[in-house]
Amino acid sequence: MRLAVAQPPAGLDTVSDRVAWLRDALPDLTAKGVDLVLLPELFLCGYNIGAALAQMAQPADGPGFDAMRKLAQASGIALHYGFAEADGGMLYNSALCIDPDGDVLTHQRKLAIPPGFEKDHFSPGAGCALFTYCGMRFATLICYDAEFPETARHVASLGAEVVLVPTALCAQWGWVAHTMIPCRAYENGVYLAYANSAGSQNGMDFLGASVIAAPDGTEAARAGSEPELILADLDPEKIRQAQARLPYLKDRLSLKLS
Repeated sequence: MRLAVAQPPAGLDTVSDRVAWLRDALPDLTAKGVDLVLLPELFLCGYNIGAALAQMAQPADGPGFDAMRKLAQASGIALHYGFAEADGGMLYNSALCIDPDGDVLTHQRKLAIPPGFEKDHFSPGAGCALFTYCGMRFATLICYDAEFPETARHVASLGAEVVLVPTALCAQWGWVAHTMIPCRAYENGVYLAYANSAGSQNGMDFLGASVIAAPDGTEAARAGSEPELILADLDPEKIRQAQARLPYLKDRLSLKLS
C-alpha cells in the first residue's frame, strides 16, 4: 500500500482552515495512488492552544468528523487524524481513521499524558486497538506513547505491521524524531510513520522532520522543517525479512530475566 504523511503548517487558526489545507492537498495524493494519509496530533484544533482546547474539543462523531469523512469519501483515501475529544465531561487527546467509504477504522486515545499543559486538560486513554486496511495491520500510538519501548513492542506483538504516530514535537526534541523513532521501527521489524507539524503556533516552534521509518530502521521518506507531504510504499515482505533476520519479538520470550 502507499502511505502519505502530511506535515501541515502549525499556525492554521481554525478547524475550517485546517480542513481546507487538507482539501487542497488531497487531489495530488489521489493522483499519486495514496491509500492512507497520516496527519499530526490534534490536527483538527491545533496543539498549542492552551485552555482553548476545551472550547475546540468535539465528540468523536462531531462536525469535525463529518468534514473529514466527506474528504475521505471524495478523495478515495483513508484519513488518520488527531483531535481533542469531548466525552462525558472528559477531554481526551484522540485519533480517528476514516476509510473511503466513510467508516471508522480505529478510534484511539492517548495513553500517556506527558508533563506540561496536557496534564491540565487531558485524561489518559486505555488499550491499543489494531485495524486492517489494504491487507496490512495497523496500530496507533499518539506522540509520547511511542517514546516508550513497551508500547511499540506491545502492538507489534499483537501483530501490527505499521505503527502510525501522530505527534506534536517541538524543535528542541530532534533526537526523538531522528533517532528514537527509527529505532522503534528497527527493534520491532515494523514500519513506523511519524506525522509532525511545521512552523510555529502561539510561540511554540515545531520540529517538522516527519518520517516513514522502514522495518530495518532506514528512512523510507523524511520531511524537512517546512510544510510538506511525504510518501512511501509499504512492502509486507520487508517486515517478514526484518523479523526473520532479527527475531526480537520471538526471542524476547525466552529471556531469563529473573
